Amino acid sequence: MKRIRCPKCSNYIIFDETKYVSAQRLNFICPQCGKKFSIRKKNNSETKESLGIITVIENSYHYRQDFNLHSGDNTIGRHRRDNNADCAIQTDDLRIDYLNCIINVSKDKNGNIKYVLRDGPSYHGTFVGNERLSPKERRILHDGDIFVIGESTVILKANSDKNE
Repeated sequence: MKRIRCPKCSNYIIFDETKYVSAQRLNFICPQCGKKFSIRKKNNSETKESLGIITVIENSYHYRQDFNLHSGDNTIGRHRRDNNADCAIQTDDLRIDYLNCIINVSKDKNGNIKYVLRDGPSYHGTFVGNERLSPKERRILHDGDIFVIGESTVILKANSDKNE
């Protein structure tokens, strides 16, 4: 299931994205304010070069959101209209800050992709295992690693290719 926000009232609208093909235009009417709007489902070839994916699962509602990671800093935070986070999570969870954490994606001297997690800094924290990251702490993440922000679990799907 996928969630989008109404551009007028920011109400969530839920739909099953698996029933639609890439590049298909989807039309919606917001049940709360009646606003008519449409989106175009992204074509996989239109996205930037992905160096990995993070999957965010809201623990209370089990909504899943996937975000591609690119080279450099990938900012992760709660969605807001003026928020420029690379991974803007659509949620009502106030324990996810607008800039909660950052994953830096780079290549090491051997050409392997390296993922380094650090806190935003955020008021509510970023947790790896049961430990809160300190403000200057960095954690190297690997494929399948899990961290928690707010009430959401974030899973890293690392790109296994070298020299992309």
